[in-house]
Amino acid sequence: MPARSAVPAEAAAPARPGAPAKAVRSAPAGARDPLGARLRASFAGPAPADHQADLAPYWVRWLPTLLILIDLSIEVAFPQATAAGFLLTGLPVLVAFGFGALATAASGVGALVLQLVLAARVGHLYEHHHLWVYLSTLLAALAGVMLAHQRTRQARHLVRARTVSEALQRTVLHPVPEQVGSLRTAGHYRAAQAEVAIGGDLYELCDTPFGTRVLLGDVRGKGLEAVRTVADLLGAFRATAHETAELAELAALLDRQVRRVALEREDEELFVTAVLLEHQPGAESVQLINRGHLDPVVLAGGTVQTVHCRQDLPLGLGHLRTQHPTPPTSVPLTAGQTLLLHTDGVTEARDRAGNFYPLTERLATRFATRACVTPEQLVNFVGADVHTHGGPATDDLALLALSPMGH
Repeated sequence: MPARSAVPAEAAAPARPGAPAKAVRSAPAGARDPLGARLRASFAGPAPADHQADLAPYWVRWLPTLLILIDLSIEVAFPQATAAGFLLTGLPVLVAFGFGALATAASGVGALVLQLVLAARVGHLYEHHHLWVYLSTLLAALAGVMLAHQRTRQARHLVRARTVSEALQRTVLHPVPEQVGSLRTAGHYRAAQAEVAIGGDLYELCDTPFGTRVLLGDVRGKGLEAVRTVADLLGAFRATAHETAELAELAALLDRQVRRVALEREDEELFVTAVLLEHQPGAESVQLINRGHLDPVVLAGGTVQTVHCRQDLPLGLGHLRTQHPTPPTSVPLTAGQTLLLHTDGVTEARDRAGNFYPLTERLATRFATRACVTPEQLVNFVGADVHTHGGPATDDLALLALSPMGH
């Protein structure tokens, strides 16, 4: 049964070592390395405090102006009132929520000056209660400066943490290129915990001497242990996919790798459901091994069909097998057809009524009149439609769409 686990639309990636140059279409120069730019910016040193005000919503930054307008309106409407300037005591605190420490200090000085002007206008400049208001404004300014400093410091740490998280995700899960071997490809990845960016779902595509090889899987479990298993399994796949001639042997190697990890961690329940796929250039079919994962779906000529393959035990549980390993299944895949691999983050997404996402029904409805669906169109639709159906992610979601070149 598919594993439950805890874990963007991808951009074109640089070609990986060993992959032909044609495997990736280059991105526009300005969009080629946004992550690198953010890394350089965040590790170059602390940004100016006032620059961090950009992180605050615009409505927060307008609150100080609103407070000043209210105070002046009261002063105009009730010229003999002595309480109008009292509102300005809170001005530095409001500024601290939207601006940096320097702007907060300046607002405190400005509030004090304005209070003095308003008090002098009605002849109350040196009255006892006004003196305490001036002191309160200075103390509020001091508190606001400390608040602004702490807020901008936390904002910088958050930016760095997010940048490192994105770097980790792109290191472990490479962005899906537009072409691998003779397959046009597209992918979509959505983490259940957006701040983590990676979890227990995994994928990889390699152009090897034995054809294009694809792995998509789902680790049982959540959290850092699931991420460690993902990294271990992907590392093993990238190393052995180029050296192992038979797809069944590759699956066996990955099975033993997961088993070793389980023994090292003393976790007898660790396993990974996975689909392994191999496509030879010019072939009109793919070889597919299903290790306890969800069946793929094929779209062709406006029809949607589930590919029912022979199932084998998930990776890491092969030692429990009582018969020979299941051989690969040959699945027809010709020009005009698109194969979709997915994890249970798609089919187990629930709407408010508790209904699961009906993948094949939604695909049949959306593409009923389309003779050909590209991988990009397919993953973009499913990713957006699942979000519409189920709302915020509660499980990791991974999609890979593949189609032979020529359409």
